[in-house]
Amino acid sequence: MNTHLFANRHIGPTESERDIMLKTLNIESIDQLMYETIPDNIKLEKPLKLDDALSEYEYTKHIGALGAKNKIFKSYIGLGYHAAVVPAVIQRNILENPGWYTAYTPYQAEIAQGRLEALLNYQTMITDLTGMELANASLLDESTAAAEAMTLLFAVRERAQKKNNVVKFFVSDEVLPQTISLLKTRAIPLGIELVIGNHESFDFTEEYYGALLQYPGKSGQIFDYREFISKAKEAQIKVAVAADILSLILLEAPGDFGVDVVVGTTQRFGIPLGYGGPHAAYFATKEAYKRNIPGRIIGVTKDTNGERALRMALQTREQHIKRDKATSNICTAQVLLAVMAGMYAVYHGPKGLTHIAKTVNNNTAALTDALEKMGLYQTNKHYFDTIQIKANANKVREIAEKHEVNFFYPDVDTVSISINETTSIDDLNQIVSIFAEAEGKSAVSIEKINDVVTISSSLQRSSDFMQLDIFNSYHSETELMRYIKKLERKDLALNHSMISLGSCTMKLNAAAEMLPLSNAQWSNIHPFAPVDQAEGYQEVIKKLEDQLTEITGFAGTSLQPNSGAQGEFAGLMVIRAYHKSRGDHHRNVVLIPSSAHGTNPASAVMAGMKVVVTKAMDNGNIDLDDIKAKATEYADTLAGLMITYPSTHGVFESAIKEITQTIHDYGGQVYMDGANMNAQVGLTNPGAIGADVCHLNLHKTFAIPHGGGGPGVGPICVAKHLVPFLPTNPLIATGGEQPIDAISAAPWGSALASLISYGYITMLGEAGLTKSTKYAILNANYIKERLKDHYQTLYSGEMGRAAHEMIIDCRPFKEHGIEVVDIAKRLMDYGFHAPTVSFPVAGTMMIEPTESENLAELDRFCDAMISIKKEIDNISKDEPNNILKNAPHTLAMLTADNWNLPYSRQKAAYPLSYLSENKFWPSVRRVDDAYGDRNLICTCAPIEAYAEV
Repeated sequence: MNTHLFANRHIGPTESERDIMLKTLNIESIDQLMYETIPDNIKLEKPLKLDDALSEYEYTKHIGALGAKNKIFKSYIGLGYHAAVVPAVIQRNILENPGWYTAYTPYQAEIAQGRLEALLNYQTMITDLTGMELANASLLDESTAAAEAMTLLFAVRERAQKKNNVVKFFVSDEVLPQTISLLKTRAIPLGIELVIGNHESFDFTEEYYGALLQYPGKSGQIFDYREFISKAKEAQIKVAVAADILSLILLEAPGDFGVDVVVGTTQRFGIPLGYGGPHAAYFATKEAYKRNIPGRIIGVTKDTNGERALRMALQTREQHIKRDKATSNICTAQVLLAVMAGMYAVYHGPKGLTHIAKTVNNNTAALTDALEKMGLYQTNKHYFDTIQIKANANKVREIAEKHEVNFFYPDVDTVSISINETTSIDDLNQIVSIFAEAEGKSAVSIEKINDVVTISSSLQRSSDFMQLDIFNSYHSETELMRYIKKLERKDLALNHSMISLGSCTMKLNAAAEMLPLSNAQWSNIHPFAPVDQAEGYQEVIKKLEDQLTEITGFAGTSLQPNSGAQGEFAGLMVIRAYHKSRGDHHRNVVLIPSSAHGTNPASAVMAGMKVVVTKAMDNGNIDLDDIKAKATEYADTLAGLMITYPSTHGVFESAIKEITQTIHDYGGQVYMDGANMNAQVGLTNPGAIGADVCHLNLHKTFAIPHGGGGPGVGPICVAKHLVPFLPTNPLIATGGEQPIDAISAAPWGSALASLISYGYITMLGEAGLTKSTKYAILNANYIKERLKDHYQTLYSGEMGRAAHEMIIDCRPFKEHGIEVVDIAKRLMDYGFHAPTVSFPVAGTMMIEPTESENLAELDRFCDAMISIKKEIDNISKDEPNNILKNAPHTLAMLTADNWNLPYSRQKAAYPLSYLSENKFWPSVRRVDDAYGDRNLICTCAPIEAYAEV
């Protein structure tokens, strides 16, 4: 084996294992399998034009050299992004720990109790600091959270407001510029009219349904919003506030003012800048709006034994169930980052956070005092961490950058300075010296930091926060390390076994791809730093965009969308802009097959489109006749078609080019959902099938880890005619010549996470990428062949092959009283996370092994599935007290004095021999989802509160 080839480390099966698998499939070569799987008319005629693959060692040197090109200046730019201290215990034990970063979204709650507890801590922290009743488990960034607040308040308008079509939403001009840009993107397709102005002179009329304020404002000034909120309530105007989370330690909670929604980012709670992300946004609101809150909520319930358990609450709001009526298209949160932010709060506790916040505030006051003693004017009367200095901005900038310092310059006469947790007295004196040089004066030296008050007494926090034991117990590194490990042991992640989730592509997240994320050369750059300070980042961004453009067969790429669902929305908004540029304002109908991902219709609605569902045939393929009929019917208003390819049923449909041509014939554009791109790379691509735009899930095909439900990155790749409309940013221009407004807050989205995909592509190269695709298809078809005598595969291609995933039908087992969920829970006893359950067909499982799993792991999974089928065969519908219905079996059950079940402990816990040396124990029994939804508890509480549970 060539040990320098990264492909040999990434791809699971060896050559000898490959030969065994081919023999099982009764074929001669892997190329024969490709012939039997992929239609000839869409295969690529030439290899991808990519650089030769680098070995892991070569890549480490390469990425290190690029990182050295980044200039790490002291950053006082602010605008929602601040340098933060990442506690080493959290960096080592969470950020760099595959037990945390390779886990999947906690749909299988029994094997995700650790993550769920960490997220419950996070939600509790948010509700405490904001003074609200309910918080979700994170969103993508502050600006998208603010946009979600705008749409939530739109959805919950008063009945009279809906009747009278009240659509105006007021936005204070103190709101962050990137947020205003994103609000414009979201408002237009929904018919919301944004009015941006001075909140102090706002006229409270019946034309408005909602308002957004920034607390403190973008200038750093702390405004007293209580009168505004009182007047708004009188006028039936609901209010959202975007609040700096660290300031809320010292500032009165917005919830105490009677606001309806509070949003923000938790980035400064121990998350690196990362040139823009990933960072976890927070969203808190009233319990009255729980059915409308976007994203995911973690709730408390009980398990079969009546013991306390956690799970994702209110899943009936989610896209895979509600589709075009979902509360939001955002199904990707930032779980890993939310976990880190929550642990930051656990580690520091209320006293530690208060110390940090006071230090930041006092440092800002000391700087203000020194600059004012030099005769400079500071405009903010009340402030937390940001001051505005009147000075010659150009002169200050020249000197500051010479000293490797970044400020923000709102205009030629103003310098804005935001102090952060990392700022020292030496840093403050350096800032003073810069202004002294600019003014030609002697610097005033700051010798010590005094405890002063820069916040009006009426706005100082008086309410307690984070008083629960969880925030007051783990303040030493030993204690926190053990707490993190305790939670990690409750979660099944890729470092334990295969997670064969169809459509989710849980492949290897290689260590060499992940290591740069911890490097200060990559993690400490502000997203609005001058571009020439981020030369290394700019090279990676440009190269990754070019790589993805080549892989997809398109002409341009935007990395800005920071989730797959956001990529869908971005792609549709680009299509919308294209039609409008041609005068086709009336084109607003999107055809979506019935088998599509739930985010597709939700995204279409969010983009102001009308969804028309098209039929699927009995074999699972798109009904071409129905597509043609619908395209004809809506010829004048057709905006486009949303498809997934290979289909969500795991099949390369041979009629795909005829389908895309039909849409083009009627003036529409074709959007391809890139969820199944792992079956395309190097063999075919969206351009070859006739698509115009696709989004790519970098957290699927391109190896960014799922992180327990995020981070994700969802760039869009577009054909030449759509390039002009790629999204921009108000502070650093990106995108095309006629760009749509911002899709996410940062110019290049979650730039830090994009390093992972750059490493993946660079180390695999063309040959490795193509080989990976072939082995993903090989592994799926091997599982299909091994399971064929036990489970029926629901759909296959014309030659009987699956793509990189396939669906097995579990509905026949109802005659034994067994549902698909019972199989999912029993798989936990075998040490596996269930494949995708009941999507896209109820009562089925969608299995996707990826290319990273070797033959031994594939066989273990198949053995487990076959063993479960044998168990089902021995179960009667009249005997519900059986091994599947009682699954999963916990260690507490197996070691209890009493065992009254009609099967042995051995069979319950160790049905196959491999389990004796590598057993994973679920920490709770089967959870009761219905009970949790009836008794919604979404924060930590004293143990007495769970007495009833």
